Amino acid sequence: MRNKFVYLALAISVLVTSSTIAISQNKNEITEDLIKEQVNAVPCKNEDRLEAAKKLFRDAGATDADIEVQKLKDVNNLVVTKKGKTADTVIVSAHYDKVKEGCGAIDNWTGVVIISDLYRRMRGAETNKTYLFVAFDKEELGLLGSDAMAKAIPKENRASYCSNINLNSFGFSYPQALDNTSSQKMTELAKSVADEVKMPFTHASLAGVADADSSSFKSRDIPAITFHGLNGEWQKYLHSANDQVKNIKLSSVFVGYNFLLRFVVKIDGSDCGVFRKSTK
Repeated sequence: MRNKFVYLALAISVLVTSSTIAISQNKNEITEDLIKEQVNAVPCKNEDRLEAAKKLFRDAGATDADIEVQKLKDVNNLVVTKKGKTADTVIVSAHYDKVKEGCGAIDNWTGVVIISDLYRRMRGAETNKTYLFVAFDKEELGLLGSDAMAKAIPKENRASYCSNINLNSFGFSYPQALDNTSSQKMTELAKSVADEVKMPFTHASLAGVADADSSSFKSRDIPAITFHGLNGEWQKYLHSANDQVKNIKLSSVFVGYNFLLRFVVKIDGSDCGVFRKSTK
């Protein structure tokens, strides 16, 4: 299985780097070894995770001017900005907090690692859209971080927010879309990207998972999608003592990163309005 993951990651990467879009021309490559190092550095205490997330972005080249901790009510969201040619904005997110049990390596340090590596790859590239890479606080307590951020966007400004691409829990399978927390047009685009690279792709709800951070934006008419990389045994690992690095297939996280980079390339080259059609 590992070789299949690695083969697909390389195939996706070749297609991405052959794109004419500027994101793809950035030579700041992400390797599986780098992802392994980042995942292995997961902090297992909630109080250490915000600073560790900041370090990921600093290591990716973010300056103090790029990094902001947005204090909204009683949450601390980490926001790293990558400006584009327009004010059209895409939020690329993952939550950094964890439940008491386990190390939170799967849920959701893998997501934080991927968004930091997307930033690393995109930082020096010219993009059409402006990107906010956000590590949300207190998702596990009821989407508090994402809800606070979404509420803070004035209703009259929502049209400039093209989409939210949310990542939550990777390391078992190919990337999948969480249907009940995702907008229709976003899942359709994800399916088309998967078809281009001949990647197995499913979009379905996970039993017992009613919401994800994308729900905070989708409910306010901002197109949104949550991706995960779980399989049928996910309940053995998430929110339990088994949420540990040793249970992660790192090659699956690597495939997730490569797929998400290609997905972002598609978003950057698309008109924001197309994702608002049939989003409910």
